[in-house]
Amino acid sequence: MSRFSGDFAAPLPKRADVVIVGGGPGGLTCAERLAQKGVGVLLLERKSAFGHKVCAGGVTSQGLLPRVPTELLERVFSEQHLISPRQRIVVRDPKAAPIVATLSRRRLGQWMARQAAEAGAQLRGGAQVLAVEPGRVTVRAAGGVQVIGCEHVVGADGARSLLRRTLGLPSRLFLGLNARLPLVLPRMEWHLAPRLFGAGYAWIFPHRDTSSVGALADAGRMGAACLRQHLAHWAAGQGLATEGVAWQAGFINAAYCGLCFGRQWLVGDAAGLASPLTGEGIFPAFASGEAVAEMIVSRQSMTPALAALIQGQRRHWRILDWSGRNPLLTGMLAEVLLLLLRLRVLDFHQLEMSALQRRNMSRPRGPAPALHD
Repeated sequence: MSRFSGDFAAPLPKRADVVIVGGGPGGLTCAERLAQKGVGVLLLERKSAFGHKVCAGGVTSQGLLPRVPTELLERVFSEQHLISPRQRIVVRDPKAAPIVATLSRRRLGQWMARQAAEAGAQLRGGAQVLAVEPGRVTVRAAGGVQVIGCEHVVGADGARSLLRRTLGLPSRLFLGLNARLPLVLPRMEWHLAPRLFGAGYAWIFPHRDTSSVGALADAGRMGAACLRQHLAHWAAGQGLATEGVAWQAGFINAAYCGLCFGRQWLVGDAAGLASPLTGEGIFPAFASGEAVAEMIVSRQSMTPALAALIQGQRRHWRILDWSGRNPLLTGMLAEVLLLLLRLRVLDFHQLEMSALQRRNMSRPRGPAPALHD
């Protein structure tokens, strides 16, 4: 797959129907869908190339796995291993079908960027957005600082979104530390270790020639230095040599406060739509980017799919809030979840944001979540 970095040579336009800030899955999906509808879209990405993100790179069978080309997948698994202090279980699909896969975020971003460009969206890499105001954005690019007028602005610029901060919205951040080890490991593993990671977890996600190893924790309860120390201790217990490894840090945001603020929109992590329970963020970014594009074009208040996704995230928050009251409850929740999975009382797909979305759409719901609070 050839590298796609946006058209650096072309000057920035003075105006676009929609300006999207950020070239991750949410922004690129939104750009592609809008362009397919004939909307003039300009997407601005701060980095010089699309796709880089600190991420374990896991996609599920009910999320993005069926939506991306098979050549993007690096490893495909029909089972997952879940480990807690007292249990170790293996979850499988009853039909032995693939349930999860790993992919490269860089290659995914390159593919999505090409899809958006072929649909007609203008993509610009190396463009740093300095300010976002209703009806315009200020950008620094190769040609200098420029103001671009627009009808709509979509903030798709991650957990520390400029538009989100401009709107004065609070965030609830979760910190992930990740490294690629030069090991080809056989299993995809999730490790629930409350004493080390609180309500978070550690992971081993094998890729084609390497394995992603890392951990996720509530940034409000555990700082980077503490998480790094706990992660190194856990890795040593797994027989993984991490001395001298350069850990990469990244945040996800799970504080949903709304999507639409006049003609300003938020998607993905910028909207706070990641799961606080599992850390799943790629599918919520994709789904919210798709939904916001539809809402801009059709002017409807909320798509049913997105309303269901938001309600699913709220259920994840209720579980986390209950268990996070003290370490004992956190440990109890981990053991109960694994026990329910072991007994097949709980289907592991029910913990996925994509599965929650479809399940909620199939039955009556309460009032739809507001576009903004």
